[in-house]
Formats: sequence, C-alpha cells, structure tokens
Amino acid sequence: MKTGDATQFLKRILKIKRMERGKLTVMRQGPSGPYYKLQCWENGRNFSRYIHRDQVPAVEEALEGYRLFRQLTDQYAQSIIDRTRAELAGESKKRRRLSRNRSGRRKRKPGK
Repeated sequence: MKTGDATQFLKRILKIKRMERGKLTVMRQGPSGPYYKLQCWENGRNFSRYIHRDQVPAVEEALEGYRLFRQLTDQYAQSIIDRTRAELAGESKKRRRLSRNRSGRRKRKPGK
C-alpha cells in the first residue's frame, strides 16, 4: 500500500458528516403513519430510541455514514495487514538466503 492509498481512505472518511449505529425499524403502523425505533448496543446493553418520522431520512443517512465508515476502516486495516504480511515474507526470504550462505560448520584447524 502506498501513502497515497492511505490518504484516499482518510479523505473519504473525512467526507462522512453524520454517523449513527444501530438498526432503524418500524414498530407499528398508526393512523397517521409508521412509528419508528432505532436499536443498538451501547455499553453491553440493548438501547432503543424512538425516532419521529420527520427524522427518519436524517437517521438513515447517519446509519449509511456509519456503514461506510466501517467499510472504509476495514479496507484500510486489510491493506495494512497485507502490506505487513508481504514485508514479513520478504524478511523471512532474506533470512533463508543468509542462512544458506553460512554453513554453520567450524573450519578445521590445519594438522588435525
């Protein structure tokens, strides 16, 4: 991974303006329309929040922002992992070449 690749991930992450965790669901249909709730896990507990139907588009946008954030950070992490593994594989090949050049045997002293 090049430095430019990392910069691209960071630029895309910085463009995310809203984030929210959880799942937005319709609780039930009322006479004036659906009633919504947002559920997520916080501090090891299930947390529910009621969402007014006027706020639904903004909450959906925030949920999409968090989904994109997670996707980008996962991709960034995988690219770093791939680079690390490639570097480690290159180092182990160098070590094998060096160990083959050194036989590890002691030279015999003349006369013995």
